[in-house]
Amino acid sequence: MARYVAFLRGVSPMNARMPALKGCFESAGFSEVKTVLSSGNVVFDSRAMARAALERRAEAAMEQHLGRRFPTLVRSVEALRALLEADPYAAHRLAPGAKRVVTFLRTPPETTLPLPVELDGARILAMDGLEVFTAYVPNPRGPVFMTLIEKTFGTGLTTRTWETVRKCAAA
Repeated sequence: MARYVAFLRGVSPMNARMPALKGCFESAGFSEVKTVLSSGNVVFDSRAMARAALERRAEAAMEQHLGRRFPTLVRSVEALRALLEADPYAAHRLAPGAKRVVTFLRTPPETTLPLPVELDGARILAMDGLEVFTAYVPNPRGPVFMTLIEKTFGTGLTTRTWETVRKCAAA
């Protein structure tokens, strides 16, 4: 059995309860299911299979049991641990108080762009496969980093803080 993390886009305590999500994943045949935080992070065991197959299976279970489908991006815990160990932020000078976020893409971007890209203090620093690494300094205008990310890569993605990725990889 392999250990995976499903990052669900658009989940909050207001639109999905974590015990219900856990039940969906169990009904899909996944084991050792655990939710992390309340923002749509589900850690589970499954026999090794393609990432896309795991995503489809989880989305179908949510549709069946919740009547709603949340876009799901799956990564192996092993891959997340390697990402954390590599620390792609180490090669960049971050502003004091900068927050680090990882964006998980479902498909490769259609174009390649020279990095870093910046908008209002948010910087897309690097990309490795289907992960994008951004840093931003919080400001009164809100999460401008999401505007930059979605403008650059579209909406077939979900984003988590570096600390959330760390918690998910350890769960």
